[in-house]
Amino acid sequence: MGGFAVNSVGIIGFGCAGYSCAEALRTGGYDGGIHVYSDGGLPPANPMLTTYYAAGKIEYEALFPFGGLEEICNRYHIDFHGGRPVEKLAAVERKLILADGSAHRHDAVLVATGARPLIPPIGEYPADRVFVMRTVGDAVRARVRMESRPIRRVVVVGASMVGIKVAELLSEKGTDCLLADAAPRIFPLAALPDIAEEIQRRVEARGISLRFGAGLTAIREGKDGAEVVLGGETAEADVVFLCIGSKPNLDILTPGELRVDKGILVDRHMAASLPGIYAAGDCCQGWNLQRDERTVIGLWESAALQGRTAGRAMAGLATEYPGSIFQNITHFMGMDFISFGDITAEGETVTFDSPDGGFRLRAVMAQDRPVCVNILDNHTISGPVKNYMVRRFQGSEGSVSPQQEAILRGCGLPPGIVNQLYNSKKKSGKVDSHWVND
Repeated sequence: MGGFAVNSVGIIGFGCAGYSCAEALRTGGYDGGIHVYSDGGLPPANPMLTTYYAAGKIEYEALFPFGGLEEICNRYHIDFHGGRPVEKLAAVERKLILADGSAHRHDAVLVATGARPLIPPIGEYPADRVFVMRTVGDAVRARVRMESRPIRRVVVVGASMVGIKVAELLSEKGTDCLLADAAPRIFPLAALPDIAEEIQRRVEARGISLRFGAGLTAIREGKDGAEVVLGGETAEADVVFLCIGSKPNLDILTPGELRVDKGILVDRHMAASLPGIYAAGDCCQGWNLQRDERTVIGLWESAALQGRTAGRAMAGLATEYPGSIFQNITHFMGMDFISFGDITAEGETVTFDSPDGGFRLRAVMAQDRPVCVNILDNHTISGPVKNYMVRRFQGSEGSVSPQQEAILRGCGLPPGIVNQLYNSKKKSGKVDSHWVND
């Protein structure tokens, strides 16, 4: 902690990263003050559950996986400053300036402000017809609209993990749905081309229209709803959902104080470039094991690990963030789609389709190891594949354990593919032709 005692910690934002920091402080033996500053008065919520609430598939309380706010604050002895947003962080002084003008200085500060939905520069648009899906407030607003009157037509902009869930829940309600993206295919940051093609075929078979290579340029009020301009063509909709991506919330930073790229740059202890300042979650760039550089990895698991690392560091415990790789695991429309690794990584693509059509696996192999893996319709093998990839990027050679090999073979992967994927019998780096339906 830079040679000074920590008796007071300020946490800006109370999502998964902020909660994990507070938990790690207390379990790490820290007994000083913990002050949490939040725009609202809600406990930490999981953004990936918002579509389930909007669809009426879970109750409101299920949005909050760590429990109620009072329960959390009592458990970890937190002073919660709800409804008093931080307007500016004077990082040199570790001072928080709130919207009400008050200033609060702490020995250590965690910036865990998360990210907000990306809205493209399309000028003015009819805000009452446009929805995003990230916060509890977004989910409540969407659910109210869905339950108030039927939605006949919807345009979902962004063929993302959130976008496909929104398209699913509305199509289940009988809504005429168009899913559009400027990219050439679905899940452009995660799906390899032929896996994306298969997913698209199945999505269209459910009656959802797809339009790719069609960037959003305008949303206008029309005679009978919104007019959505996509790639020069116009589509009509009662409502529009923007699921394009997210942007780190960095507005509270004083320009020039902290090192910032796309997010706040941190070291392996989650420490920023000034003493006593830490960052975690979607607002920072943590260590990417595969790229060997700092990137924003907007995952719940990463936010938890980063917040925990920051809390332990503040408590004076030796700890490092182990790093992450890009990953997506999602279930929609009866499908399981799993992706590990960097979709832009180059190498030879190897293919397996189970003879019974039960699942598909694609792996890009480079330097004798998988650098990107797609799995369609088999979540059982995701754990062994992910664990092995992470170990390899951490520098461990290793091979598949007998238990993991049993899982893989039990799911139908033949020995040749298991050996190839886990590098357990060959070191040449060549891709064997027997990968395909061995």
